[in-house]
Amino acid sequence: MDKLAEKAVALGVCLSVCFGVAGISYAKTKDEEPLLEPEVSEPVQEDVKTPSKTADVNIKDETVYVLANSDGTVKKVIVSDWIKNAKADNEIIDDTKLTDIKNVKGNETYSINGDHMKVWDAEGNDIYYQGSTTKALPVDVSVSYKLDGKTMSAKEIAGKSGRVTIRFDYKNNQYEMVDIGGKKEKIYVPFAMLTGIELDDDKFSNVEVTNGKVVNDGTRTVVAGLAFPGLQDNLAISKDKLEIPDYVEITANVKDFSLGMTVTIATNDLFNELDADKLNEDEVKDSMNSLTDAMDKLLDGSSKLYGGLDTLLSKSKELVDGIDKLAEGAKELRNGAASLDDGAGKIKSGISELSNGLNTLSSKSDDLTGGAKQVFNSLLDTATKQIQAAGISIPKLTISNYSQVLNKVIDSLDETNVYNQALDSVSKAVEANRDKITEKVTETVEDQVKTKVTQATKEKVASGVEAGIRTQVTAGVIEASLGMSKEEYDAAVEAGNITEEVQSQIDAAIEAKMSSDEITAKIDGMVKEKMSADETVSAIDAAVEDQMKSDAVKKTISDNVEIQIKKAIADNMASDAVQNKLKEASEGSKQIISVKTSLDSFNAFYLGVIAYTDGVDSAAKGASKLSSGATELKAGTEKLKSGSAQLYDGALKIKDGVPALVDGVSKLKDGSMKLSDGLDKLNKEGISKIVDLVDGDIGNTLDRLKATVDVSKKYKSFSGISDDMDGEVKLIYRTPDQKRFCSYE
Repeated sequence: MDKLAEKAVALGVCLSVCFGVAGISYAKTKDEEPLLEPEVSEPVQEDVKTPSKTADVNIKDETVYVLANSDGTVKKVIVSDWIKNAKADNEIIDDTKLTDIKNVKGNETYSINGDHMKVWDAEGNDIYYQGSTTKALPVDVSVSYKLDGKTMSAKEIAGKSGRVTIRFDYKNNQYEMVDIGGKKEKIYVPFAMLTGIELDDDKFSNVEVTNGKVVNDGTRTVVAGLAFPGLQDNLAISKDKLEIPDYVEITANVKDFSLGMTVTIATNDLFNELDADKLNEDEVKDSMNSLTDAMDKLLDGSSKLYGGLDTLLSKSKELVDGIDKLAEGAKELRNGAASLDDGAGKIKSGISELSNGLNTLSSKSDDLTGGAKQVFNSLLDTATKQIQAAGISIPKLTISNYSQVLNKVIDSLDETNVYNQALDSVSKAVEANRDKITEKVTETVEDQVKTKVTQATKEKVASGVEAGIRTQVTAGVIEASLGMSKEEYDAAVEAGNITEEVQSQIDAAIEAKMSSDEITAKIDGMVKEKMSADETVSAIDAAVEDQMKSDAVKKTISDNVEIQIKKAIADNMASDAVQNKLKEASEGSKQIISVKTSLDSFNAFYLGVIAYTDGVDSAAKGASKLSSGATELKAGTEKLKSGSAQLYDGALKIKDGVPALVDGVSKLKDGSMKLSDGLDKLNKEGISKIVDLVDGDIGNTLDRLKATVDVSKKYKSFSGISDDMDGEVKLIYRTPDQKRFCSYE
């Protein structure tokens, strides 16, 4: 079914191109009824795809214009034939049943041979001619109208308001009798019927379509419908199992009803592209088994989700008890922090300068990445407009989708798939080096982590060393100045026997001694000694190892690995080696490939900008944390006291929010039950029906599908074709513009 959908999309693109090939003008018949006549201009050859046809065979490309009344009844049939003289023959023998034939491009003439065939004096040229016929059409199109449930003609419904229903029914008249399973069966030529209407939003609202799509641009609504008349009978599939559309029905609220021209295109190209030899019963059944297994896993997963939420809800009491203990512990921490009032050491001013510099650089990251993104989006907008202007229908290109969208366009234009092969090769080569990329990224991250851990350890060691030396210096100064021990001095101060002036002198002497070169050198020496000690080195290594195991660091490594892989793929795709391969692509796909490779080159630059700014931002965040830590340390335990109070307040808020949390878990549990029920319904009403269809007589269905493809490929012309020619045919049905003309048939 995926392949069928892809063919339908491709058909839509082809039909869009067809509209651009033929010009249209208005005329009136002799009885003054509106008539839409086609004007045939020179077709653009590169827009017409003729797969499986070679230069050894001349090709008849036939377009049948059916000029119809508003109910679909036929007024006139005009056939336009283009004989592509691939062999450059001087004479072309054409078997056609058309009358009133006229050459619409060129001066070539024809004569009638003994077999009543036209013999064109081609002189190596293509032949373009038009003619008329009264032959019955392979597909009849009928259009009916209802207003508020009442059937009306186009004339009766004109100018009225209400709920309107416009229905297009298609009757397939073209079939062959085919032997299937030893029995002669009627197999219809599988025409795809694509009907399009443009509705004025001033008149039509709440537009809906059965078997189609509705698109609105704010001022008008375009409705496109797709049907396959006769295909249900061809495949002999019960509508209870799978209903294949054979009509298009449009409903809308209308004010002052009038309808513009409708266009219906009939083509069997969709099935002509299928390879009947590749329709394999085993592959279809294997796909259905995979679909069934996947659905079973979804159902099992939804059941486990419900069980997990039920367990979570039952554990809510333990959660409440734990939060109560957290609040009590936070209260004790707050009270204990209030007693800590000793100051801490100073962090060198260089950390602050480093942080300020990196923050300044990081503040420009958004401007840099934003500018690159703006340029990228501008390039994507330009590429979108250029490709759409070339007649190729694509969605708006974005940074996330441009590669996928353009790959599909390249696939549709270039059968060699040069670009996809190059992309696959480059991606595999880069993926083969994933371990090396991961190793390098891990080494870089580990160096950053080790630097941060070493700095934090050094600060902690320096603080301890300084505190110990300060104790020694204090005792020495007191003994040298007053002949007392530190304990005696403290007792004398407590008793009021030491004046404030003496205390100030002692404090000043202590600070002077601590600032001396001798003490400073001693502190530095002891810090270096402790930092080089085995236990310190081991502690640093252990801390680094713990951080490397953390989820945050693992995510940082994973994110950077993916960026490096994407950048490596983009760089390689923009390399000379890959570009030389891409030059081998067909002329039809070179422009699209050129656009994509240009975008790939800019994408490589864009990813590089992201990698650079991420590195700067990461460094800035690390420096900011160091600077913040230094500030907190310098401020002392006052901030610890404030923080513990905030922690206590937060714990109380969490405690107050527990009832809402429990209620949320209960709602999640109810939602998971609804999810499980919904998946079960999808399995019963959707997946199971598809599987039942395949589990039935799939062999018979495949035989019928192969017969349908064969019958389709045999139908090459409406008006007649010589045995030595290949051909393709499409029919275009048009009803009159009721807004432009006031008369009805």
